[in-house]
Amino acid sequence: MSYCQLAYGHPYHGPYHDLEYGFPVKEEEKLFERLSLEIFQAGLSWLTVLKKRKAINEALFDFDIDRVADLQTPEVESLLENPKIIRNKLKIQAIRHNGDIIRSMREYGGFANWIEQQHPLSKPEWVVTFKKSGFKFVGGEIVGEFLMSIGYLRPPHDEDCPIFKKQLTLCPPWLTQQ
Repeated sequence: MSYCQLAYGHPYHGPYHDLEYGFPVKEEEKLFERLSLEIFQAGLSWLTVLKKRKAINEALFDFDIDRVADLQTPEVESLLENPKIIRNKLKIQAIRHNGDIIRSMREYGGFANWIEQQHPLSKPEWVVTFKKSGFKFVGGEIVGEFLMSIGYLRPPHDEDCPIFKKQLTLCPPWLTQQ
């Protein structure tokens, strides 16, 4: 079953599929959120992440990069006690670290600009680029899903999916790779 079929009418997958998955994103906090959600998802189901998304956003200040990057050890420890979020110390520390990397990109035009400057790359090249730039917890699946979610790699929408057809009208960056 494709994601398009699974998402149809589903209370969590449906809105994500119809309104977010594969649509171009430029806002710094949204990019940070998407990357962080993919990190949280590692080893878990995407449904688990979607169900906890609201609480994760609240706990991480709606992915305000400065606030997340400045988290102190007691704040991280407090997050690890919050049953409403995914409580994994390595993931939370990586997200805090990645926030600092993204913050440092501001002097060069920001995270969206950095992503745009790397395009087009293959998925393996993207992974190497993320790692060389200092990002943590960014293996092939995480980077691949992140880039599909923001339109830099082709998302696996069905060809006849009306959302996919809508995305094509927005000329997502992955179209320039073909």
